[in-house]
Parts: sequence; structure tokens; C-alpha cells
Amino acid sequence: MISTHREPERAILVGLADPPSRPGAGRERGGGAGGAPPGPGPGGAAGDPRLDRGAPEQGGRARGHAGAAVGEAGAAAGEAGAEAGGVGTAGGGAGGAPGEGQPPPVSREASAGLEELALLAQTAGSLVVGRFVQKRAAIHPGRFLSTGKLAALAELAERERADLILFDEDLSPVQARNLERALERKVIDRTELILDIFARRARTREAQVQVELAQLQYLLPRLTRLWGHLSRLGGGIGTRGPGETQLEVDRRRVRERIDVLKRRLAAVERERDVQGRRRAGLFRVSLVGYTNAGKSTLFNQLTRAGVAEEDRLFATLDTTTRRLVLPGGEVMLVSDTVGFIRKLPHHLVASFRATLREARESDLLVHVADASQPALAAQMASVDEVLDGLLDGRSVPRLLVLNKADRLSEGDLLAARAWHPEAILLSALRREDALRFRDRLGLAAREHR
Repeated sequence: MISTHREPERAILVGLADPPSRPGAGRERGGGAGGAPPGPGPGGAAGDPRLDRGAPEQGGRARGHAGAAVGEAGAAAGEAGAEAGGVGTAGGGAGGAPGEGQPPPVSREASAGLEELALLAQTAGSLVVGRFVQKRAAIHPGRFLSTGKLAALAELAERERADLILFDEDLSPVQARNLERALERKVIDRTELILDIFARRARTREAQVQVELAQLQYLLPRLTRLWGHLSRLGGGIGTRGPGETQLEVDRRRVRERIDVLKRRLAAVERERDVQGRRRAGLFRVSLVGYTNAGKSTLFNQLTRAGVAEEDRLFATLDTTTRRLVLPGGEVMLVSDTVGFIRKLPHHLVASFRATLREARESDLLVHVADASQPALAAQMASVDEVLDGLLDGRSVPRLLVLNKADRLSEGDLLAARAWHPEAILLSALRREDALRFRDRLGLAAREHR
């Protein structure tokens, strides 16, 4: 994990510019067949990042968005041809790869992925000093990068005095170990970075238990590389048996600790059952969506709850539920939930099932999306995928809210309405928009009865 130094660790970001050949890695999740990028939007404009949102769909769902995002990346990769070069930039500047001329073009999807990785790195307390993009789809099974790209990355890391290499993909234990040996620097993949941020942000005991469980499940298959770090876990969990190696002892301790944490979360689930029975009969609404989409701001406007509002990733890790009394006297329950993100670690989703139980048992899911994001389509698809997994086949009505409308130009507002006619377009900062949204929730509650 990223340590808390007085001076921030200097990090280099590594991403892929086109989808990798191994299944499931480096692609936008969320289903949808990869197709051609969407055509011109309103007014005949083509290529505008705000208009490449994917095809609109009735009912507020964004099923076509992932296919559009993947198709767009494929088109960009095709334009790059068979070139397999790397792009190395220092401090976010425009420099080319070491020893190379002009860097090859990078798709919008890859650029958005690295921008998000940079935000994650900054959230974790690191200073981003360079970026490295590999323009080759095939991934080396043992080192992730080819020999030439690995040498170029090592040169960039040496020149920028980097302490840390952050990958926007998940690395196998073998890949991580070999990369650390070759680069002589700490190597962290996307999952470990997100887990580290969650560990820093966890404030309640429930959140801390859930994050620790996810961390240990991630750590278990990587003990060959990381067993020396287990001193952080403390003693008292099992004793060394006769003939056991240190690695076997550590694996046993981790498994025992995982069992303890699972029992604690089972107790939390039982407590949630009791709370659910108390709330029976009330219309229940959950605000869900991508991290930093403005869910907590909208929640506060509705309920005056005063939960933390911060313009940063994963400001909220716990579900907060409040009663909302409508002008007609009807009462409903509104919940603010943890935000999702692209390629959310599956260990984390599993561990946070107790916290997200309120979303699973809601009568209405309000999908809050940041309308000002160029990567809106991919973000919506990521949220839909996580929700589909949480609901286990249960059908729950969904209402799409496009937030941060105050950041859009008139042209972007027209495009958003054209592509998502079923959505509520608002700014959570404007009280009048929140009241209009409250009236829409009242209508949904009356229709539910």
C-alpha cells in the first residue's frame, strides 16, 4: 500500500491505449456489444466529446454506452495502425517517449482512464510526475510490458526520480513481482490503489471491517511477494504449527482473520434485517452513481442531513438514510450510498454488500450522473454493471438524474436532453432544482402505491 510520507511519493502512471487481448482486462465494464461510435448529435456535430454519449434508451437505462465506449477505443486503436510504441511524459507535459519522436495518438478512452488514475493517485497522497502509455494490445504474461517498453519505463522512472509505479490495470502476482524487480520501485495496480484509498477514508467500524476484508482477500494470493508486510496485522491470530513455513503460517493467519471479519459482517447483515423490518411500509429511495457525481450534495438539499460534501473521489463510504417529508405530508426514506468507479474491485463490492443493502432493497434507485463528464457514457455503464450484480436479478425501477447542469453550455444542455430525454437535468447546488426533484420523487411514491 502507499505509505504516508511527509513528502508525497512521486508516481508514474501506466495505462493501455487500446483494449488488451486477455478477457476482461483494460476494458470498460458494463456490458454491451462493442459497436461503432455514435454518429452526429443534435445540430449535426460530430466528434464532440459531450455528444459521444451512446444511443438513448427508454426507461433511463444506459445499456448502449459501454459498447460505444469500447467501439470508440477500437476505432482509435485502428487509426494508430500496427504501431506498438510507448508514450512517456513527465509531469503531464508534452514530451515524447525516451529516444522517440512525436508520440503516437492516444484514444480519448485511454486519456480519460489516465486522468481518473491521476485523481486516484492524488487522492491517495501521491504526486504524479509522469505518464506512460503502451500502444500494444497484447500483454506479456510475466511482466505485463514488453522488454523494450519496460526499459523505456525504467528510464522515465529514473529521470523523474519516481518512488512508485501505478498501473491502471490489474496485475497478476507474478507480473507485480517481476515488475518490482525490474524497475526497482514499488509497483501498485488499480485495485490495490482503490483499496488503499478506501482504507484511508473508512471512518466507521463497519466500513473499516469491510475494507480490511477486501484488502486481505486481495492480499492472500500475493503473499509470496508481500508476506513480510503482514507484521501490520499484529499477533494473536493462530500460532506456528510444527513443520510449517513462514508463508504457510501467514496464509493461515490471513484466512483466519478473513473468517473473523466475515462473521462480523454477518452480524451487520442481521442488524440490517431488523432495521429493514422497522422501515417496512415506507417508500425507499437510494441515490447511487459514480463517485464525485454529487450524490451527497443532492442528498443534503433534500434532507438537510449535513453529510460531508467534498469535490473528491470516495468522500462517502457509508450509507446514510434520512426521512423526507413531502409537502403533502407523505414520508419516504432517502439514502446516500458509496460511489462506484470504473473497474471497481470485486472484493470491495462483495465486502460492501452490507452497506449497499439499502440500495438492494429500495423501491426506487436514483442514478445520479455527472453530466459535465466527457466519460459520461462509460461511467454510467460502470454503475449499471455494479447495480446489476448487487440486485441479483431483482428488478428495481431506476430514475436517471444528470447533475451539474450548471457546468454545461447551452449546446451541451440541448445535447444532454436529446440523448437522455427520460432524465432529470439539474444542478444539486440550486435549491429550486432540488425541490423540483423532490416533487418527482413524490410522484414516483404515489405511482408505487
